[in-house]
Amino acid sequence: MATAVGTRTIMPIPMTEEIEALRLFAWLSPGYPVGAYAYSHGLEAAVEAGDVSGEESLTAWLGDVCEHGSLRNDLILVARAHDAASTASAMDLVAINDLALALAPSRELNLETSQQGRSFLDATLGAWPCPALTTLAPSLAEAVAYPVAVGAAAGAHGMRLSPVLGTYALAFVHNLVSAALRSAPVGQAAGTRVVAALSVRLVPLARAAETASLDDLGSACLRLDLGSFRHETQYSRIFRS
Repeated sequence: MATAVGTRTIMPIPMTEEIEALRLFAWLSPGYPVGAYAYSHGLEAAVEAGDVSGEESLTAWLGDVCEHGSLRNDLILVARAHDAASTASAMDLVAINDLALALAPSRELNLETSQQGRSFLDATLGAWPCPALTTLAPSLAEAVAYPVAVGAAAGAHGMRLSPVLGTYALAFVHNLVSAALRSAPVGQAAGTRVVAALSVRLVPLARAAETASLDDLGSACLRLDLGSFRHETQYSRIFRS
């Protein structure tokens, strides 16, 4: 069935693995209009406090955020939002989104996830509309957490969960390494090594998220949370979180 967007009529293209991969790369690339470049997820505060001062400490800090904090939670939320969208369960999707927004411990981190989520969903509805996503969108008409928006869009488009989780995880790391290049004494070569070192740790995280439930959500990165509170009044900063 064709989808009308403004004065255009878009004919659906059958999903193949190649199309799915390209779509994922587009959705989670730095060029997708979600404003990810404006956020550091507490990294700028960690640099200010001296927790991140070079390649080794950046690898350790990001590793903890991935395995014991935000990324692990995000992957679980992506997976469960994907399930809800795949079964067209708007009620479940709303409940997952409410929980995701409540998990943001500070005003800035709440802004980070909700602004990117809103931008992602709006951009995807405009460029890659599909009947399932259009039907679910009204249930996410207000604030929407970024991982929920990604999971819902992927589920509505019938994408396989495994590559969605892996690509999301790598994009998360890439974005924070990019933030480190602008805020910490870390060069491009070192940043590339950090991405390489963490990539192998993302696979088991993504696999575990496929079957994890919402009861498995939780974070042990309290220093990141506290740093995010301090960042709100940090004297000099270039990021919004």
